[in-house]
Amino acid sequence: MTRIIIDAMGGDYAPKQQVLGSVAALNKDKDLYLILCGDETQIKAELAEAGSYDESRLEIVHTTEVITMEEVPTKAVKTKKDSSTVVAFRLLKEGKADGLVSSGSTGAVLTAGVLILGRIKGVSRPGLCPVIPNHRGTNTMICDCGANLECKPINLVHFALMASAYAETAGRQNPKVGLLNNGTEDHKGLPLHQEVNALLKKIDCINYAGNIEGRDIMYGDVDVVVCDGFTGNIATKSIEGCGKAVGAIMTREYKRNLWAKLRAAISMGIIKRIKGGLDYEACGGAAFLGLNKMVVKAHGNSRARGFAVCINQAAKAVRGQLVEKIKASVDANAELVSENLNKEE
Repeated sequence: MTRIIIDAMGGDYAPKQQVLGSVAALNKDKDLYLILCGDETQIKAELAEAGSYDESRLEIVHTTEVITMEEVPTKAVKTKKDSSTVVAFRLLKEGKADGLVSSGSTGAVLTAGVLILGRIKGVSRPGLCPVIPNHRGTNTMICDCGANLECKPINLVHFALMASAYAETAGRQNPKVGLLNNGTEDHKGLPLHQEVNALLKKIDCINYAGNIEGRDIMYGDVDVVVCDGFTGNIATKSIEGCGKAVGAIMTREYKRNLWAKLRAAISMGIIKRIKGGLDYEACGGAAFLGLNKMVVKAHGNSRARGFAVCINQAAKAVRGQLVEKIKASVDANAELVSENLNKEE
């Protein structure tokens, strides 16, 4: 039985959407056990309206506090000991579950992950890794998308190792890795990019494709994109904004007049497939790679369907032994990475 802890009070629509998503996940996956951390009265009220589910596979841990989006993450994690987020991470560290899903404050999740759960030995910094839809009908993984605004070469090398393991767990065979840069030539980018580019070429277990540009995230042939968190966050948010803009433009144009509405009706099947292919909720959340247990950060505005996908995402990674694979990959390449970093210095 795969056990996943849910931060039931984190997110814009908590706890209703978290509860509905949890029930949906339980009904879909019969080998799943969920522990919901949050206000017991509110959770039970939502469960009463959520429909049938196997009550023997759901547990509630009562908490009295909530970390809001407006709070300073470090201070909130240290002072709100009975918040749903802190309690969830504490239970995860104690071995009560295999993974955790939260749509609460990103800063609080990142802080609790590092301070309470801790990093995998040898990982320089954990990284947030979301999945982005691409033109091939699959997904492209970006690591990092915001956990580390400033990075050193070893951080990006570890992002590549961890995200490659993640892609393999998701079913990609020999995933292709690209380094996000302002050009594909080896001499492009800051000294950081040039050094990382040279390092990644020397690591045999990484199927490195070289430098890529921003357009290649969705329209290239790489499975993993490596970058610092500042660049990755801007890229991810730009892609989300672009998707929303395209949808809004299509809606406006198809409502322009009667003929446009008729054309929309004729092509509605194609429109729905395009919309489904660009649906971020169907892609899941961002995996927080490099921690001692599996953690998935769901979108803050996740609805039940998207939250259920995130639960499935966490369970799949646990069953694929992602954390163990990351540990093995980092250990196996520690000497090579260290040796080449020393040469560059």
